[in-house]
Amino acid sequence: MVKVLIADDHHVVRRGLLFFLKTQKDIEVVGEAVNGKEAVEMAGKLRPDIVLMDLVMPVMDGIEATREIKELYPEIIVLMLTSFSDRDHVVPAMEAGAAGYQLKDIEPDELVASLRSLMRGENTVHPKANSELLKGPAEPAPHTVNLLTPREKEVLAELTKGKSNREIASALFVTEKTVKTHISNIFTKLEVQDRTQAALYAVKHGLTEA
Repeated sequence: MVKVLIADDHHVVRRGLLFFLKTQKDIEVVGEAVNGKEAVEMAGKLRPDIVLMDLVMPVMDGIEATREIKELYPEIIVLMLTSFSDRDHVVPAMEAGAAGYQLKDIEPDELVASLRSLMRGENTVHPKANSELLKGPAEPAPHTVNLLTPREKEVLAELTKGKSNREIASALFVTEKTVKTHISNIFTKLEVQDRTQAALYAVKHGLTEA
């Protein structure tokens, strides 16, 4: 009998998993957790064979919960069951110790097959998630490779406020020609084409403060 702990903050998801897994003669759902912290606590008390772990949950997310469970109870297997298949979610989850990664659109029979595979010591990863793992290390952001000078950072901060070249020149006490040169260098270093892209890049990467 495979003992399973379900960890998901959505009641409907937990109910659906519970009702389906109850139809399987070799699987027993021993508990339900509504967040990562509860999952860790229940894993210690119930000692399930497998934890079906959601990724995004309140109090403690699935990645941190997986990391703690694997540190405290390394024999417990964690299968991520989530809606996210992008690299920013897949890689940290697997690095935290998850043995499998499946998406919530998986067919019920496939989910059961995944649980049984894990019990045989086999890893099970959804094709979409696997493709992210095979991509290799992510490329570093341009600004971490092509470092901006202090003055370029100041110009970028002013540009992000929507100021014209003349207004930036006035604010920084330099000529418009100097501002144009700095902006050209910023575009090259950040690998952007125009002021809008530069502003969006700055906001996304926290470069809005000079």
